[in-house]
Amino acid sequence: MTTSFHRVPCTVVTGFLGAGKTTLIRNVLENTKGKRLAIIVNEFGDAGVDGEVLKGCGLDNCPQENVLELANGCICCTVADDFVPALDQILAREPKVDHILIETSGLALPKPLVQAFQWPAIKNRVTVDGVIAVVDGPALADGQVAADMDALAAQRAADETLDHDDPVEEVFDDQVACADLIVLSKSDLLDAEGNERARARIEDHLSRNVQIVPSAHGKVDPALLLGLGLAVEDDIENRKTHHDDPHDHEHDDFDTFVVDLPPVLRPEDLEKRVNAAVGTGEVLRLKGFAHVKGKPMRLQVQAVGPRVSHHYDRPWKAGEAAETRLVVIGLKGIDRARIESLLSA
Repeated sequence: MTTSFHRVPCTVVTGFLGAGKTTLIRNVLENTKGKRLAIIVNEFGDAGVDGEVLKGCGLDNCPQENVLELANGCICCTVADDFVPALDQILAREPKVDHILIETSGLALPKPLVQAFQWPAIKNRVTVDGVIAVVDGPALADGQVAADMDALAAQRAADETLDHDDPVEEVFDDQVACADLIVLSKSDLLDAEGNERARARIEDHLSRNVQIVPSAHGKVDPALLLGLGLAVEDDIENRKTHHDDPHDHEHDDFDTFVVDLPPVLRPEDLEKRVNAAVGTGEVLRLKGFAHVKGKPMRLQVQAVGPRVSHHYDRPWKAGEAAETRLVVIGLKGIDRARIESLLSA
């Protein structure tokens, strides 16, 4: 008599802040038929915005209890403490899940996470189906890895002791180095020349042949993303990164905090305040939800560099506190008081 192990495939979705990971995953949830899915969302901050976006899908193939949030820091640094228990919870679910999606924080390195799949406690239960890197097309076309790099460029120019590659560039390099597929997001905002520039920037960082798929509004055929069957954990040592020394990766170059605000009168008023905050050059990413007076719907707010957007994503639930909470992610030393003042004005 022989015993066979069915290992549940896991897809790791990585990418820099605001690249569009959550939007991509939501599209996968809405367009994957016949598979029962689960999601592990790694937040960098104190408010589970990305998790709430995914929980709000209300889909039978991925019920709310199948969305787990890890909010205690970067998943690649807390993999033993947070990831394994979350995996245990998902694998204990009934009915059994068919596929697990893991959304890393924008600052996470995928390699340490993939290496955890070699651990005896989990290696016979799960496998890495593939690593998907989501990259910001318009930012890359402008020669950047994120929408607003002015503050980082000024820091680097002022300090001659800094290495040529700043920490954000290294994070980008490492995410691309581990990818099996690269999703070029916001491709609808690129003309032909911009698309060529963005692709050239990606290709400059690739040491092997990796397909680049354009995407607008997170729309990619799930068949391209799921079912790759690559068992990446068996090949991860061949994917060389800047941070192969496990002690190299730290997040001292970033700060994150939550701003609680009173209800807003109009979405346009909040948008102006958010624009003022990101206009300081210190804010790399801002996201959250807002309570608009007199409206039964929750307002979702997103800001990546100079791009600010908002829309009503779902009604407030019965018993749910209708509140305005924004997560701000910026450079180390960001003037928190100034940002909070601008958002509260």
